[in-house]
Amino acid sequence: MQGELKVRELERFKACYCGLCHCLGSNYGIASRFTLSYELVFLSMLLWEPDEAPQIRRGRCIASPFRKKCYCARNKALDISAGYNVILAWWRIQDAIADEAFFRKIPYRIASLALHKAYRRALNEYPLFNSIVSDEIKSLAAYEAHEEQSLDGAADKFSRILKAAAPELMAEQKRRPLTELLYHLGRWIYIVDAYDDYKDDALAGRYNPVTARYPPDSGSLPDDSVGRLKTTLAHSNNLVCSAFELLPENTWSEIVRNMIYLGMPDVCSRVLAGNWPPARRNGKNTRNGNDI
Repeated sequence: MQGELKVRELERFKACYCGLCHCLGSNYGIASRFTLSYELVFLSMLLWEPDEAPQIRRGRCIASPFRKKCYCARNKALDISAGYNVILAWWRIQDAIADEAFFRKIPYRIASLALHKAYRRALNEYPLFNSIVSDEIKSLAAYEAHEEQSLDGAADKFSRILKAAAPELMAEQKRRPLTELLYHLGRWIYIVDAYDDYKDDALAGRYNPVTARYPPDSGSLPDDSVGRLKTTLAHSNNLVCSAFELLPENTWSEIVRNMIYLGMPDVCSRVLAGNWPPARRNGKNTRNGNDI
């Protein structure tokens, strides 16, 4: 979705991205910086206070040791997003450990050990979010294990995880549209990633909610099935946009607006047309939103 941003907007987006990375390192240690997710950068923009301007600093980091880069200084939005990032990463790792074969578990077990201290700290700070993520990921895993045909049922469980990222103590006037936005964003991410993965999942013999609902014909989804997916994804995209317009404007609003009005439809069209270049194709299930 970054491709839809103008040069100036992209530089500001990168500053927020780098700011969250620095915040992860400061709050949870170096290992946590390798778990940085675009969804949580997006969340930090949504959580930003309306009257708060980002404090831009310049510095070096492990990704750019020789050249200083601009990054946003720590604030409440970045602190919350960093904690949520660690918790989500931890439970994704635990889910992979439970799902993968013996030898494929090894890198995830190593990652789990490296992230354990950071996770314990994030757990102490955000116990309610951790509880919801844990319950929903286990519920989703059980749902997928039964190879249920309901695509919406599987997407609902993933969507509830992002929905829970709206802080409980936030003013109700902002929290209600934010939970709606996050829920349908989660639904959109889950379905898009499932479609992007369905051929790899078929080769590996893994369950995929898209093909469980719309069985392929000669290895490809029928045109009418792809049309239905396009319709339901457009519906969630529209609800994301509608909910966003109910939120108060902040310094990131134009960037977020660009991403949801232009970026999301573009990604959807490319994925459904088979033109989306995935980050990797190593047989790993990618339904975690990191590729979008």
